[in-house]
Amino acid sequence: MIRTPVDPPAARPDASDAGFTLIELMISMALFALIAVAGLALVEGIIKVQGRTEQRLDRLADLQRTMFVVASDLDQIASGRMTGGGTTLGFTRAAPGIGGAAVPLRYTATGGALVRSIGPAPQVVLGGITAARWRFWDGAWADRWPVSDEGKERWPRAVELEMQVAGPGGTPVSLRRVVALPARPEEANQ
Repeated sequence: MIRTPVDPPAARPDASDAGFTLIELMISMALFALIAVAGLALVEGIIKVQGRTEQRLDRLADLQRTMFVVASDLDQIASGRMTGGGTTLGFTRAAPGIGGAAVPLRYTATGGALVRSIGPAPQVVLGGITAARWRFWDGAWADRWPVSDEGKERWPRAVELEMQVAGPGGTPVSLRRVVALPARPEEANQ
């Protein structure tokens, strides 16, 4: 019998240097897949939260813009009568930006929206309103203006707009804005 020389122990491959077994590879791939799925779910959750946050910020911007427009219109009230009560308010507004004469302006809450009518085309100022109410301050709060025929040439000292709007997640939110009116100028022919 011919014997081949036996490899010295240093030349033989050691079992620990042989590489990964199939089981080890499958376990590591399964762990990687679990981490990838968890990471994907985390990213998806972050994107959904960002979307909801953007919707809330857009709604907040709409509410702030509406309150600014209403306050700005009332700050620029011009000579003329003011009428209102319940869901409507009407008055004459100065038009300094366009250099023209004062224009009649009317706010109404109808069809779930606050509508501003100035000129021929009404514009929706805010949607998602469930209720709206105008009130008037002249020593006490009144639900309509003028309170009597004697006061139809006067303005109240302040006007309040109170609205119930759809807030985040559909929960109703109550908003209230009180605008103090300027003193009414004396008429030249009185």
